[in-house]
Amino acid sequence: MFYQEYLLHKTSNSQEIIKGGVPKVKKVPIILVATLLSVILILPTILVIPFAEASTKVNEQEESEPVTQEETPSEEPIVSVFRQESELVEEVPLEEYVALVVASEMPMSFEKEAIKAQALAARTYIVKKMLTGSEEAYDVTDTVNDQVFKSEEELREDWGVDFSEKFMKLQQAVNETKGQIITYEGTPITAQFFSTSNGYTENAEDYWQNEIPYLKSVSSPWDEASPEFSEQEVIAMNKVAAQLDINVTNNLTVSNVKRTQSGRIAELTINGKSFSGREVREALGLRSNDFTIEKKNDYIIFKTQGYGHGVGMSQYGANGMAREGKTYQDIVKHYYQGIDIQTLEEVM
Repeated sequence: MFYQEYLLHKTSNSQEIIKGGVPKVKKVPIILVATLLSVILILPTILVIPFAEASTKVNEQEESEPVTQEETPSEEPIVSVFRQESELVEEVPLEEYVALVVASEMPMSFEKEAIKAQALAARTYIVKKMLTGSEEAYDVTDTVNDQVFKSEEELREDWGVDFSEKFMKLQQAVNETKGQIITYEGTPITAQFFSTSNGYTENAEDYWQNEIPYLKSVSSPWDEASPEFSEQEVIAMNKVAAQLDINVTNNLTVSNVKRTQSGRIAELTINGKSFSGREVREALGLRSNDFTIEKKNDYIIFKTQGYGHGVGMSQYGANGMAREGKTYQDIVKHYYQGIDIQTLEEVM
């Protein structure tokens, strides 16, 4: 169009008005006319070719470059849980397993930050087990031999009318720590925990003979507020004799008592036979290996302080820290020395 207007403009300028009103047409050189016609015919083609070439290049580029698809998140690990009562193996997604373990191991009346610390410990425990591998056809049992695990239906029965409130609190705590585990030098730790200390946690080597750098004795004064802090257990003398395989007449002699750094019994001698504090605790079902012994008539009175083996994180201690405003990171870094908090993606 632009070139047609240009031609008309040139033609009008070539006319001259003469007397009588008749226009006198000037002769236009043939070469000029031919040139203008060539421009009109050829220029559109010149304009189209670059766009065609550009389009071809784009198509070639689209064909040569692979199409990038959005990355899909990796599937959540599945935990195989052996249910002792039914003797069946249940396949449970990792985060669901963690939530149900936390609900089974810690009161939901505890502070949220304590529950989050428990979630880290529970998740770390199972991740380490799964990475290590199992000789069985499952990863863990649902008992204290691993971590106590109850189904949602079992929790609903236990909690009754409080189920919805407690389960919501549980899910929030677990979700806020999703995928986080506790590591030492890049490896998931053995995340031991227990109910209540005697005021101090126990060195791993003092209970299991294996020294573990992050399972060291630390103070835990918050445990004194625990309802499990002190207990008295009265056991018939003949039962004690049978369980410890000792001779008992009318006398009971306790000697050579040695205690660990945390104040628990390391070893002692009862009626001439030597024991570790752990052996006595487990044989008699005592709450702790921090105990005293007193004979009264045909019975022996064991007074204990604390509840559990004492190694790792104290649950009541964690709750006490949370009440003082400490975060779950503060809690796990107190009870597990020199550790880091990492994500599953960084470790697995």
